[in-house]
Amino acid sequence: FTRGRERSREPETILKEALRISPSVLLSGARQVGKSTLCLSLENDYRVFDDLTQREAALHDPIGYIASLPKPITLDEIQKVPEVLEGIKIDIDKNRVNGNFLLTGSANVLDMKKAKDTLAGRIIEIPMWPLSQKEILDKAEENIIDILFSKGVKGLKSVDISYENILASIINGGYPEILKIDSARGKSLWFNSYISTYVERDIRDVGELRDISAFIRFYNIIAPRSCGLLKKSDLASDANLSEPTINNYLTMLEMIYQISLLQPYSSNISKRFIKSQKLFMTDSGIFCHLLGIGSSEELINSTHKGDVIETFVYSELLKHIDYSTVQAKIYHYRTNDKKEIDFIVEKGDKVFAIEVKSSQTIKMDAFKHIIDFQNKSSQKVVGIVLYGGETTLSFGDQEQQRYALPLNVLF
Repeated sequence: FTRGRERSREPETILKEALRISPSVLLSGARQVGKSTLCLSLENDYRVFDDLTQREAALHDPIGYIASLPKPITLDEIQKVPEVLEGIKIDIDKNRVNGNFLLTGSANVLDMKKAKDTLAGRIIEIPMWPLSQKEILDKAEENIIDILFSKGVKGLKSVDISYENILASIINGGYPEILKIDSARGKSLWFNSYISTYVERDIRDVGELRDISAFIRFYNIIAPRSCGLLKKSDLASDANLSEPTINNYLTMLEMIYQISLLQPYSSNISKRFIKSQKLFMTDSGIFCHLLGIGSSEELINSTHKGDVIETFVYSELLKHIDYSTVQAKIYHYRTNDKKEIDFIVEKGDKVFAIEVKSSQTIKMDAFKHIIDFQNKSSQKVVGIVLYGGETTLSFGDQEQQRYALPLNVLF
């Protein structure tokens, strides 16, 4: 793996295009995913609201502060001073110049209560996630969602990477700093520091947090539930918190990009769908850290192995979907009679039903729920089971396409 240097990032191309066509762009994502590094590569003037002096000036006179800035300007950590959005709106309406304002935030400022004006019609929002495996390996241009929808499964290429190295990559996750640390203890220290410094601090920035210890208790309770259906009443009783508090904590964790709530798939196939969302941690590295998994051996022996690999696949799919030109949607599928498919990815009349298996071998049985879904659906559904083996295998017939794909296609 290439470590300790700058890589090309998929959002870079999207960002440059957005700045060309919109007066303001919000680049938002969790702390330490590389937003500032990407912004500093542009030739904009730069202000960061972690700086107390800048923050005070902006809070004292947001409209005057924005008017006085040189343009084009990058304003980093905008969630700390959402009051300046009003000044930005006024400035854009007086003098609309594309690319004048690049905003970054480690919380989705457009969802914040304090941000009264959402700059509707004046802003493009771009999410930025931790590194995808393709970005880590300098293949940022290989977007697997674009490939799937344009060339189908045959467009995805197997790569030569051992199962051991796949597991090691899953344990690392995608935060750039983790890739520079080569010891298990060093990684554990970094993850601990990340949670206590950034997660706790950003949660305070985005919402009313009266009891930090209750929040940390909640955070540790939800971590092992990644991949599970979101049952708020169970969470409330386990964490000894009220349901409104649980809702508040979940919203805040979503706003700072630490969790993602996956919507259920529903169509006219059946009325028997489970309507619950599915909860995912957004980084498999943080997930493994919270579960106490620090080596491939610990992952192989963990009762959470399947959930960890599914969380990893979800986080990879999320990155590729958000950076793709296709604009596909992703859901989970579950019926009352326990038929379950991990992910349904669809755009228009094209549907991919994706199951994730942690095993290195695969049998026809792995496709049973996909086959049932294919038979019920009026659309053409391509079935995919991602597994730990090394080769692409066809399990389809003349009517329906079904493939076992190695996890290494994500690398």
